[in-house]
Amino acid sequence: MIQKKICMLGGFAVGKTSLVRRFVSNVFSDHYQTTIGVTVEKKLVTVNDQEIMLLLWDLYGEDEFQRVRDSYLRGSSGYIVVMDGTRKATLEAALMLQEVIVRTVGPVPFVSIINKSDLRSEWEIDEPAIERLRERGWTVLLGSAKDGQGVDDLFLTLATQIVQGTPHSSTRL
Repeated sequence: MIQKKICMLGGFAVGKTSLVRRFVSNVFSDHYQTTIGVTVEKKLVTVNDQEIMLLLWDLYGEDEFQRVRDSYLRGSSGYIVVMDGTRKATLEAALMLQEVIVRTVGPVPFVSIINKSDLRSEWEIDEPAIERLRERGWTVLLGSAKDGQGVDDLFLTLATQIVQGTPHSSTRL
């Protein structure tokens, strides 16, 4: 069995921990607790008849006061960039984080998710912004840690890209 390190990246309170918990344990809590440093969870998945142990590194949220440490990113086989659809500022944080990780670990596979699709009527990230991400070569999924929509697809899409060795581009707009 192969083990692959996956980093969860995104701004403060975008739902990284909630997505991991939904995927690993199929639970959701409305009680928010800030991640301090990094939390590591594991989940076994099967891609193309191959078992892969995903080591999910849930990193603290990036904001103007704290930056993700390069040492947490090293050794990543892939990463997930999480945005909160109800806060447009998390899109800017995602763009910046994606550039940081490419500089740190190179062009490894990644997917992104705009979380909180259960609150779609309150979204500040609009379709043109989503399309611009896709034009950059990003795989953009819409989902909700709360109701589970798109969560399994998020992790399995990345696991498949890793098995296939598919790096993503990061062209600038």
